[in-house]
Amino acid sequence: MHVLPEPVRRLAAWCAVLLLVAGVGWIGARLCAELRTAVVPVLLALLGTALLGPLHRRLVARGVQRSLAAGLTCVAVVAVVGGAVYIVVAALVDTGDHILAALREGARAVARHFGAAGTGLDDLAANARELLGKFGGTAASNVISGVSVVGESLAMAVLALLLVFFFLRDSPRAVKGIRSLAPGGTADTLEAIARRAFEAVEGFMRGTTLIALIDALCITVGLLVLRVPGAIGLGALVFVGAYIPYLGAFISGAVAVLVALADRGLVIALWALGVVLAVQVLEGHVLQPMIQSRTVQMHPAAVLLAITAGASVAGILGMLLAVPLTAAGFGVLHELRTRYESGPAPDTVPGPDS
Repeated sequence: MHVLPEPVRRLAAWCAVLLLVAGVGWIGARLCAELRTAVVPVLLALLGTALLGPLHRRLVARGVQRSLAAGLTCVAVVAVVGGAVYIVVAALVDTGDHILAALREGARAVARHFGAAGTGLDDLAANARELLGKFGGTAASNVISGVSVVGESLAMAVLALLLVFFFLRDSPRAVKGIRSLAPGGTADTLEAIARRAFEAVEGFMRGTTLIALIDALCITVGLLVLRVPGAIGLGALVFVGAYIPYLGAFISGAVAVLVALADRGLVIALWALGVVLAVQVLEGHVLQPMIQSRTVQMHPAAVLLAITAGASVAGILGMLLAVPLTAAGFGVLHELRTRYESGPAPDTVPGPDS
């Protein structure tokens, strides 16, 4: 090795480190995939705890016992999530036939203006029910597998909810557990890193939820004014899509514009596009800087790479989890860089959250 130039030796060392990190990451991903029924509820529970932590702390500060506060918080999240699911499903059921008829009418209008291309769209819309019937028949042949997946999903959701309750109630014990596991005199450093990672996830979840709510309200009001069918369901879709940065907003906005085009024509569709673009500009230039200015700031390229990697590893669930986990990673790196640049940290840290 000594016969090699210094730059080559450094490159070899960095390659070895990268290979080691990649190997450990690949093994970790495989283990998480094998143990997904346990890993996914833990990750979802951590995100839920980060989102609901402020509400729980406020209840505790008002004198509510920790277990009761955690239980009330979980009941509140079940009510909100259940209500959102009901709104989406009800809106889609009520307006599904109307939207399908509007799509056929829109396809005929396109056929009158664009000839062969529109005829193809008209044929697709006319055969939509047949295609859905064939898809339903294929799905029915796999009904046992589908029931198994639904059962597994429900079990993971219940487990995640129970973990949220325990995480909220026993957060001071978690801090003590982290300190007890720290080797040597690294307890303060490990606790500070864990706190910074959790604060990054908490800030991301809180900011994203507030931005998603504002986006959904603005787009829903715009679609209601334009009398686009299924406006409430489309607004709920915008709210859910906001948890997948960039891609979620693009997909949900495109769906809203397409529905407006199918039902209300080109002019209303252009107005709907204007509403979606205005909301996106408001989010990117006003809401993001104001609401998430205190959270970990990530470059859009890093966000898109994280979403792509998460989708390749765990599909839609991976897309939802990728960005908050990346935010936690950036928080850890920021804490380590701060400690490394400022020298040894003092031997005092704030006490556990009450």
